[in-house]
Amino acid sequence: MDKYILDTNIFFNMEAGLGLGNKTEEVVIELTKKIVELKKNKKAEFYMPPKAVDEFLSFFEDKGQVFLKDFLSQITVKSPDSSKTSFSSSVFYKLIEDIRLRSYRGLTIGEEEIINAARLMAGSGDMSKKDFEIKIGAVVKKFRDRYRNATRAGFLDSLTDLDLIVLAVEQDAYLVTTDEGVLVWGRMFGVKEMPSGVFRKRLEDLLV
Repeated sequence: MDKYILDTNIFFNMEAGLGLGNKTEEVVIELTKKIVELKKNKKAEFYMPPKAVDEFLSFFEDKGQVFLKDFLSQITVKSPDSSKTSFSSSVFYKLIEDIRLRSYRGLTIGEEEIINAARLMAGSGDMSKKDFEIKIGAVVKKFRDRYRNATRAGFLDSLTDLDLIVLAVEQDAYLVTTDEGVLVWGRMFGVKEMPSGVFRKRLEDLLV
């Protein structure tokens, strides 16, 4: 029996090629139908860690909608048992080295943008608070974007990400995600993965 660990982003990233709908509600409803059939025929099980479920629900104002209840009633919500899962120390050496490099890149970007801001404001003289915020706003935005890309892109930046990977290892399950960081580190941890672009085809093949 196949097992799948579902990441939140597969329901909201319409460019991932999942092929189950053009908006989140359609994706959830169509995936729920397939899950019901697969479970009935004992072909597959679907899991989400609690943190991923909380993240998923946070995108909906009305969390009591029928299609959400139908979906959540069909998946297994389970936390990984971290006390029973072990990994090679080499993974953690890579993790620490990556954190160190990202921190250095973040500091470098910060220094560059401080210099840019100083140059921008040089000779500006007295300015109103509003004019200052308008002028410096572009620098702040650029700094935020550059810093985020340098420190978070392709990295595990939440406990939810780690839960997904550890649960996939624990259950010997396919990890279904569009998050680059989760995929990169999932491979280091040796998890099986299911590209979102072929996920639907895999489920349909199981139903034949």
